Amino acid sequence: MHPTAHHRLGSRLRHRRRLALLLLSLLPLLPRAVAGETKAPDGFIEIASLEELITYAGRDDVKVRMRPGRYRLEHADTHRFIRFTGARSHFDLTGVVLEIDNRLFRKFGVIKGPDGFYCALDLIGDGIVLEGLNTRNVGDIPGIGSRNKIINITGSDVTLRDVDITTSGSSPWGYGSLFGISGGDVRKMNGIRVGWPARNVRLTRCRVHMRAMGHANFIQGAEGTVVEDCHIDGLLRPTAEILAETSGYAFDHGFRAKNTDYVEGVHVGPGGEILPGEMIALSEDGIRLYRSDGRGHPTGATTIRHCTVRRMRRGVGTGLGPGADVVIDTEATECVAAGFNIGSGDRLENCRADARYAEALSCPYHRSSGAVVDLHILDSRHGLANTLLATINGRDHEIRLQTDQSEWVPADFTIELATRSGYAFYQDGRPIAERITLRNDTPALIRVAPSPES
Repeated sequence: MHPTAHHRLGSRLRHRRRLALLLLSLLPLLPRAVAGETKAPDGFIEIASLEELITYAGRDDVKVRMRPGRYRLEHADTHRFIRFTGARSHFDLTGVVLEIDNRLFRKFGVIKGPDGFYCALDLIGDGIVLEGLNTRNVGDIPGIGSRNKIINITGSDVTLRDVDITTSGSSPWGYGSLFGISGGDVRKMNGIRVGWPARNVRLTRCRVHMRAMGHANFIQGAEGTVVEDCHIDGLLRPTAEILAETSGYAFDHGFRAKNTDYVEGVHVGPGGEILPGEMIALSEDGIRLYRSDGRGHPTGATTIRHCTVRRMRRGVGTGLGPGADVVIDTEATECVAAGFNIGSGDRLENCRADARYAEALSCPYHRSSGAVVDLHILDSRHGLANTLLATINGRDHEIRLQTDQSEWVPADFTIELATRSGYAFYQDGRPIAERITLRNDTPALIRVAPSPES
C-alpha cells in the first residue's frame, strides 16, 4: 500500500475509534429510552427495576409496563418517594408487588407545612394512568408524622385503576381513635388522598385494606372526583379485649381515652375511662370528604358508586364536603360511628347499610338542608352498643329507609330527629329537624326531641 494511502486509512481508523469512545462515554448520560429500551407490540416500554420506573415517572407521553414481580422500595431522595411528574403517561404495573420499607417514612425528619406529609407515590402530572399495582408496607417502625399516606394525587385527569393497597405502620396500633386522631403520639398510615389542585380524578376498582390507623380514601380540595367499584375493609376490636391487656399503650395510660364521654362512635366514661361493651374500629373512615385542602380551596362535588366499605369508623362520609355529592349503589357495613354520614344536598341512591355498631344513616348537622336518601337497611342484629337506626337533623330532607326483612331491624331500634345522639354528639347549639319528609318502611320507632318550649 502506498504510504499516503496507509496514513489516510490509519487516520480514519483513529477517528472512528475516538468517536466510538466518545459515544461510549456519553452513553450513561443519554435517556434510558435510547439506551437499551425495548418496546412491546402495543407500544409500551418494558422495564424491570424501580430505578427505571423513577426515570420514566418524570417524562411526558410515555407508556411503561413493568415486569411482574416483587420489588422493595427502601431508598428515596425526598419524603415523596416516587414522584410522577410527567403528563399524559400510562404506567401498567399489573403483577407488580411494591414492598415499602416503613423506615422511609421517618428518613427526612419532621416536614412542616401543609404539604409536609410523607407519601410513597406522588402523582403530580396531569393525565396520568397508573394501574395494576399492589403495595405492602413492611417493618414495624411507624413513620415520624401523623399524615403519612401511600398514594397522593394532585394532578388533574388522573386515573388510578386496579390498585391494591394494604397499609401498616401506625402507632399506637390497636386502639382506633381512643387516644387521638392526630398529633401527640399518633402516627397514621393513610391509603389514597386526592387533593387540590386535582380535577376529574378517577379511582376505579381500587382496594384498600386498612391495617393501620388512618383513612382509606379521602379528598381534600379536589373537584369532580369519581370513586367507583372500590372496596375498603378494616378491623374491629371490642373494648373488653383492650381492658384485658396487662401491658401496652392502653395499660400504660390507665385505660383512659384522650377525650371524655364520646370518642368517634365509642362511649367512654366522664374521665375518659374505656368502658366494656363497646366496639371500636382500628382505622378511621372508608371514603371521607374534607371541607377543603386547609388552604382555602373547597372540595368539589364528588361521585361515589358501586363501592363497599366494611369495618371502618365511618363508612362513607360526604357530610363535611361542601358540595352536593352523589352516592350510588354503595354499601357500608359494620361501621362504628356511622354507615353513611351526609350533609347538605347530598344524595344516596339505592345504597345499603347495617346498624350493628352505629346508625346506618347520620345527618347530624343542624344547618344541613336538601339531602335526598334512599337507603336499604341490612341485617342489624347481633350488634353491640347501639340501638340507633338513623339520626336526622337539619331542614328539607327527603329520606326513605326500607328493609327487605323486618326482623333485620330489632324492635328497640329508633330513628331520632333533632338529636345529639350517636354521631350528632359533636354538634353545638339546639338540634333542629324541620320540614323533613321521612318514609320509614322499617320496624324502627321514630322519635322527635321535644322543643325547648314544650
